[in-house]
Amino acid sequence: MSGLIHERFLLHNDEAVRLYFDYAAELPIIDFHTHLPAAEIAADAGWGNITQVWLYGDHYKWRQMRTNGIAERFCTGSATDREKFDAFAGIVPYLLRNPLYHWCHLELARYFRIDDLLLSAATADEVWERTATVLQGGLSVRSLIEASNVLALCTTDDPIDSLEHHAAVAADETIRARVFPTWRPDRVLGFADPGAWNGYVDRLAAAADVEVVRYDDLIAALAVRHEVFHRAGCRLSDHGLATCFFAPAGAAEIRAIFDRVRSGAAISVAECDQLATALLLELGRMNSEKGWTMQLHIGALRNNNSVMSAELGPDTGFDSMGDRRYAEPLARFLDTLNSAGALPRTILYNINPRDTEMLATMIGNFQDGSVPGKMQLGSGWWFLDQKDGIERQLEALSQLGSLRRFVGMVADSRSFLSFSRHEYFRRVLCNVLGGDMAAGLLPRDFDLVGALVADVCYRNAASFFGFELPSGA
Repeated sequence: MSGLIHERFLLHNDEAVRLYFDYAAELPIIDFHTHLPAAEIAADAGWGNITQVWLYGDHYKWRQMRTNGIAERFCTGSATDREKFDAFAGIVPYLLRNPLYHWCHLELARYFRIDDLLLSAATADEVWERTATVLQGGLSVRSLIEASNVLALCTTDDPIDSLEHHAAVAADETIRARVFPTWRPDRVLGFADPGAWNGYVDRLAAAADVEVVRYDDLIAALAVRHEVFHRAGCRLSDHGLATCFFAPAGAAEIRAIFDRVRSGAAISVAECDQLATALLLELGRMNSEKGWTMQLHIGALRNNNSVMSAELGPDTGFDSMGDRRYAEPLARFLDTLNSAGALPRTILYNINPRDTEMLATMIGNFQDGSVPGKMQLGSGWWFLDQKDGIERQLEALSQLGSLRRFVGMVADSRSFLSFSRHEYFRRVLCNVLGGDMAAGLLPRDFDLVGALVADVCYRNAASFFGFELPSGA
């Protein structure tokens, strides 16, 4: 047997095995942060080959292919799908100890029933043929969601999105899983490029049917679209921030800054921060009024390779951890909303492991007793969503917060195969807790520790976000 994935994968003792199989394995998935396209769910898209579902749009794999000397045409370029797959298969043996090695073999095992070999150049032909058999047998977006036991998932959507595909999914009674939009208004903060920003604001104005001339008009247009998203089932917002800034300014000054950038003039970095602060506070208040959860993904330094970013666009594998400090401005931002009685449920994600303990203590400042676990330390994100990063996040939250109130893992992926990362997380969680039980650090009470597992893997998310879930869930 040369396969990697087996019953005890990532489970290092009998306690971990029992926790996983008795309390975690069969639970449904609520994936409340993904980048999956709603259009493909509505169309029940399929794939012609493994490359299309595995390599298209996967910047994790592209980064490793480039690192291992693979030319760009095999990543994002003109090579055939088979050539791209062969190129990736050839570098997999060089990924030992990289999380992709685990993820790839877990996906092959769960969705293609390939758990008896390791992917390499020598096995590429067999893997290509065996995956083709499964794909030709009818594996599609919806069947994959169903097979993954996904009860609900959230996409990531711009305020100007029509949400027509969400409406189509919601109206289709053959789809068991609920699919909800997530409000992601990052482009409304893009003042650094006044031309692009004004073009976007014009499209927002058209979507909201609100003429945007003044700052108050922009807030009104956002409020209109916010309500549209709410009626479509949206219960979360999401914001990607390179750092957390806090630069409050008076109402007159904010309106004057807005007028300048709306006229097409450039504004200073300080003015960008002031206008962005005002808008984020307004968006936080909207979220609070609607009972939404606000997610802040903080610290990614994006699109660093200007040559490749100009050629390929964003989100193509040229991002890294940032190292700007943001504890104080984040505290002031949260405190301003809290002081106004407008701090929504909030999840804070860090991309730099340096910040994990800082955020784990930050959330404790604003727990107010209104909702269990109102303030959350988000699951390991991006460069931290692997075994070590997950364990560090669990350790920080355990020591500095309340692990049993944690709302759990998200796939944060553009690939439908990434639902398997919930299994990966659940196995890591059960291994940590099982190890503590074996060491005498936790009581050997499987119902007690198993309840923690079930809460973190499913029950907390099911109750926290206010989703309308399928009956009987």
